Amino acid sequence: MVELKTDTSIDAMYEAGQVVARALTAAQQAADVGVSLLELDELAHDVLREAGATSPFLGYRPTFAPTPFPAVLCASVNDAIVHGIPTRYRLRDGDLVSLDFGAELGGWVGDSAISFVVGRPRRADLRLVETAERALAAGIEAAVVGNRIGDIAHAIGSVCRAAGYGVPDGFGGHGVGRHMHEDPAVPNEGRPGRGLPLRHGMVLAIEPMLIAGGTDGYHAAPDGWTLRTDDGSRAAHVEHTVAITDSGPRVLTQR
Repeated sequence: MVELKTDTSIDAMYEAGQVVARALTAAQQAADVGVSLLELDELAHDVLREAGATSPFLGYRPTFAPTPFPAVLCASVNDAIVHGIPTRYRLRDGDLVSLDFGAELGGWVGDSAISFVVGRPRRADLRLVETAERALAAGIEAAVVGNRIGDIAHAIGSVCRAAGYGVPDGFGGHGVGRHMHEDPAVPNEGRPGRGLPLRHGMVLAIEPMLIAGGTDGYHAAPDGWTLRTDDGSRAAHVEHTVAITDSGPRVLTQR
């Protein structure tokens, strides 16, 4: 069941979203050659503590997971698409990093993700990240009252496929509100004009995931959480929490 949020609730979700934005900005600024993923996780945890917020990631255990998630930050590097567990791994020159982060504040959740390159970037990686951001922007632009979920999905998928990238099947965005994952699902590919109508008060996490090699295959790493590309190519993941309003989409996790 989809919960329509009041304008007051959307304002509260914006406050949670800004905690997310601050944490991701701080983590990206700190990410440099030699910095460990665990150090980025601790930095993000500090932002939560300072804001009086908690993590919807820490201890989260969906049905597919062998263990509860042990961190507040998902840190996925190079061929890791999503759900990377922060480790002692120290970033290297040219690493492509995707960070996914959530915060719960006052009973409401914000969720967002960024991708970027550490050190000297490859041109192909910059193109991948830029395309992911364009796909996200297209999805947000389609998130208007009167459209349908399929319009968002089609907008995202069209950008990804036109650039020659793969799209992991079965993973995409979702509703968000009092919980990190709520109805409806928001696929990264779909047919326009299909699916649930978009209404004022719906809040969605829109999150394109792109595979550089052009294939869609992925597999779970031995940790049971990290999803890696089957072809070993690099991946990008970007995300915003977006409220559907009568005056247009409102990005609650804008940095």
